[in-house]
Amino acid sequence: MTKVIAGASMSLDGFIAGPDETGFEHLFRWLGAGDVEVPTANPGHTLRMSAVDAEYLRDQWDNTGAIVVGRRLFDLTGGWGGAHPIGRPVVVVTHEAPTGWEDTPFTFVTDGVTSAIERAKALAGDRWVGVNGGTMARQCLEAGLLDTIGVDLVPVVFGKGVPLFGELANAPVLLGAPEVVVGSGVTHLRYDVLR
Repeated sequence: MTKVIAGASMSLDGFIAGPDETGFEHLFRWLGAGDVEVPTANPGHTLRMSAVDAEYLRDQWDNTGAIVVGRRLFDLTGGWGGAHPIGRPVVVVTHEAPTGWEDTPFTFVTDGVTSAIERAKALAGDRWVGVNGGTMARQCLEAGLLDTIGVDLVPVVFGKGVPLFGELANAPVLLGAPEVVVGSGVTHLRYDVLR
């Protein structure tokens, strides 16, 4: 059965972006803070990180078969220049599909997150479906679609910004014991959602 996993780099105080969409240089510093090269699907763009972080990231990427994101993240990244960095199909949840994205690895779903997860599972086969962005993670968690939460905890405090989940309609949500990988400037945490 395909697992659905939300993942995000997050500040110590729970934000995936600082005030006014700032702070990304802190949240993602670990992706460029080492000597081990990790190529991406975007030509000419290679990440450089510690050996521990590279092994963790490669495991994540190798096990992921498709990704679900919201329109806000898609627009914020400019559609990652036409291909997501891990080179997997991306399902974008949106109210209206944009034009000009035909023949790309992006599928636009206009009938909600449940439909997007179903579509992503079909694309992923037996691999994981990754969910990125706080709003998508919250909607999946509220709908009972999320199996695992992965957090790349970064040693920075923003004080305010964009929270990972925001206000959950069905809180509290109980999680299992964490898997912990201590990286360089980041602690990777993975929790199973208890049902």
